[in-house]
Amino acid sequence: MASSLALAAVALYLAGCAQLGPGLVKAGRNDYNIIIKQTEDEEAILNLVRVRYGDGPLFLDVNSVSTSFNWTQAVSGQATVFDKRGSDFSSRNNLGITGNLEYSERPTITYTPLGGPDFVKSVLTPADLDTLVLLANSGWSIDRLLRIMANRMNGLANAPRASGPTPGDAPVYKAFRRATRLLRRLQVSGMLRIGYEKHNQVNAPVLTIAPAASTWEETRELKHLLGLASERNTFLLDKRGDLRRADAIGIELRSLLGSFYFVSHGVHVPERDAREGRAMVTRDKNGQPFDWSLVVGDLVNVRSQAEEPRNARIAVNYRGSWFYVDDSDLNTKYTFLLVEQLAALLGGKVEKAGPVLTLPVSGP
Repeated sequence: MASSLALAAVALYLAGCAQLGPGLVKAGRNDYNIIIKQTEDEEAILNLVRVRYGDGPLFLDVNSVSTSFNWTQAVSGQATVFDKRGSDFSSRNNLGITGNLEYSERPTITYTPLGGPDFVKSVLTPADLDTLVLLANSGWSIDRLLRIMANRMNGLANAPRASGPTPGDAPVYKAFRRATRLLRRLQVSGMLRIGYEKHNQVNAPVLTIAPAASTWEETRELKHLLGLASERNTFLLDKRGDLRRADAIGIELRSLLGSFYFVSHGVHVPERDAREGRAMVTRDKNGQPFDWSLVVGDLVNVRSQAEEPRNARIAVNYRGSWFYVDDSDLNTKYTFLLVEQLAALLGGKVEKAGPVLTLPVSGP
């Protein structure tokens, strides 16, 4: 009786093990999803730090992840039965059961360096107004979008030289930032619309201020800053950002790489590296170090310290320092999310910059 129960128990156990496949897929897929996203974020902050130091960025795309699972199970039993009718009453029936369970996973991960002429052209080509309109109607703040994506708007400069390596001279940005704040107030109030209207038989992008807000102080100040006609509420959008026109708003948009460089000025370089000339120090007209947090501080804040941070959402070690985004810094996390969406929209066709790196990973 005991032997029958034992064999039944083993059979049920092995039958249960045979259903481990779905559980392995669930756990494995989620684990790969989490770690790939984490390493993509770490790569993004690493490249921001690199360009802040004047080093070249490198992007490795996880081209594919394939893995195979192997589950082996076996069981064997041996029994010795004695005849209790004999004289040796001390003998007992013996039952022996042995089993073998083995699990193995063999993942193969393929990385592709992003490069090639098409990729380089796409990251150096200025964004188009359709991308701006799309993102503005997807819930993004018009203030965040314009400050990250635009160099100029109707003659107002938004630190245009920050679209490349860190400049030596302090940027011009205050009037532009004031204009984007006013646009944001109208957007939050539901008095701003960015969309399309027919113009010369073509759907053209336009910015419209609701008539109900035409007498607001914010509206009057915005129109004055941008040189817009006070009696108009609908303005065509185009890319001639260096011009002041009464009936249109020109927006000179950055390239994807230009936006990336702009955001990199939110990286705080350790004082010793700035002092020893490892990273460019921007100076104002009095020769004092310029504080880039005045330009991008409420958009992105990549901190640095000697010890590994404890409350970091993303952290990388570079040049002997830890650079990280605090997990409670929502503004920086939203900016990273926006840059990721810009990269997806503007990245263009990807060509391999070199051999594809395939890593077979074997475990015990």
